[in-house]
Amino acid sequence: MPRPPSTQLTPAGVRLLDAASTMFYEHGIRAVGVDAIAEAAGTTKKTLYDRFGSKDALVALYLGRRFERWQAFVLDHLARQAPEAGPERVLGVYDALARWHADAVRGCAFINAFAEIGDVNHPGIAVIRAEKDWVRGLYTRLSVEAGVPAERAGDLGVRLALLHEGALVTATAGGFDGALAHARAAAAGLLAAAAE
Repeated sequence: MPRPPSTQLTPAGVRLLDAASTMFYEHGIRAVGVDAIAEAAGTTKKTLYDRFGSKDALVALYLGRRFERWQAFVLDHLARQAPEAGPERVLGVYDALARWHADAVRGCAFINAFAEIGDVNHPGIAVIRAEKDWVRGLYTRLSVEAGVPAERAGDLGVRLALLHEGALVTATAGGFDGALAHARAAAAGLLAAAAE
């Protein structure tokens, strides 16, 4: 997956990735051209192509960097707010999601990117799918740690991830502020039933 650490980029590369990340999220991938990114970063279009090769590669790096930040954010939140295994640790992912998206008026960057990219061969698709797989896997692992039998945890992880994703879309595209709270409550019910 194309997610090299920022330390592998030149200062110009870091500026380009920073500018692209902000612009892609705020305005959309298709709406932002390489000229605008280069200008915002104080570089040239040639520098962008020298550093990243293509806009598609830059999009994949933007998504990879966002994935890394999201993972770190969730895991840090769980370590601080719900360090003990149990249902509250599973539900803590929804709490982290609510905090992460408090100011994210455009919703999930990965869902948005998938809708815009449209080409399954685009390098960003692998990053998007990896993020979705990670969320499902996290819910599954935390469910097992919370005492859900392993034979039920996989299905439960899928259901919890569906609530997670559905709440994101409902909160942003649907304009329903209570979506994440409702998803968390539904998840608590699923966890209780699965642990019986």
